[in-house]
Amino acid sequence: MVAALIAVVVFGLPLAVAVRQVYVDDERRELTRIAEQAASAVSADAVRGRDPVELPTAERDTAVGVYTPAGVRTAGQGPPRADAATGRALRGSVAEAATGGDLVVAVPVRDGERVVGVVRAAAPARVALVRAAWTWAAMAGLAALAMGAAALVARRQSGRLARPLVALATAARTLGDGDFTVRAPRSGVPEIDTAAAALDDTAGRLDGLLARERAFSANASHQLRTPLTGLRLILEAASGGGEAELRQAATRAIEAADRLERTIDELLALSRSGSASTRPLDVDGVLTDVRDTWVGQLGASGRALRTVHDPELPEARASGAAVRQILAVLVDNATVHGRGTVAVRARDAGDALAFDVEDEGPGPDPDADLFARHPAGNGHGLGLPLARALAEAEGGRLVLSRGARFTLVLPESHPTPR
Repeated sequence: MVAALIAVVVFGLPLAVAVRQVYVDDERRELTRIAEQAASAVSADAVRGRDPVELPTAERDTAVGVYTPAGVRTAGQGPPRADAATGRALRGSVAEAATGGDLVVAVPVRDGERVVGVVRAAAPARVALVRAAWTWAAMAGLAALAMGAAALVARRQSGRLARPLVALATAARTLGDGDFTVRAPRSGVPEIDTAAAALDDTAGRLDGLLARERAFSANASHQLRTPLTGLRLILEAASGGGEAELRQAATRAIEAADRLERTIDELLALSRSGSASTRPLDVDGVLTDVRDTWVGQLGASGRALRTVHDPELPEARASGAAVRQILAVLVDNATVHGRGTVAVRARDAGDALAFDVEDEGPGPDPDADLFARHPAGNGHGLGLPLARALAEAEGGRLVLSRGARFTLVLPESHPTPR
């Protein structure tokens, strides 16, 4: 509305002044025509008053008079004595002036090269002003129509902008209240839609972050149980021993605490990482960690742990932390639900690297949904679903291949072509 008003004022005022000047100039041209017509019909004798003067018929408000070289009116209408415009005309040129609220045009009457008189035509200036006023009224009406149209457009545009902004603010408040599923509607306005897309991305990231934090809490509670149990067994075994046993137990407890700290760090790293690793997997290091973590706990219950790998293994690019956590889940599952020796083997599976974890028990029910997440304390709980999720995040898969054997398959990495 302000822009429309400024446009009307900026263009309307100069145009109004120009319109007034046009009508003034038009009136002066008409007075000039009347005066020149009278001057051509007036003779020198008529100027001197010797012959009758026949002046042309003019409009009611127009006064036409004839003046002698001495400045005395001898015929027609006008001031008795010559005014300034008439005086200039007596010097031989057409004169125009605005005097006493009148527009005046004076034209010299010539007899050869000699000026023998002047014809003066005058009309009130208000005549031109009245004509201009009618035009100004029409311009004002058009300006009012333009402002009305601008008001309609402004109302429509303000609603078009306000509605999506209100919706965007509502979505932002909903997001602030903790509903990360909120999505801002699109309006068709590029700038507002860009802000809405940014809000949606923020909501998605916050939702993912919260989901990862919740998953970390659930996974940490499951994955930390085993190291804590091992640490407890070490301390309980050393509680009734002598000084040497206590020193040895303290060393093993420190090692268990280090593994526990590393498990926490790995779980945090995995919960914050959303992409697979690009570094080659250290198979020997992973198997060594599995052996160091589980051999004592299995030995305390009279069971053995065996770790082996084929001489030649394909190279796989995967996170060592993720693979260690997957194998920890599988070995823990074999410890709790299986019996006999637990074997962990790394082997060549064609175009993939495979880790087999099995025990000597009969294995789970093949019809059971082992990888569905169940409440804690119900069946296999959080471990196997967590292990499968970690495997898929690394581009691999985790399956129950047969009996009590679980197999983690990681695709072989190939050199990137240059």
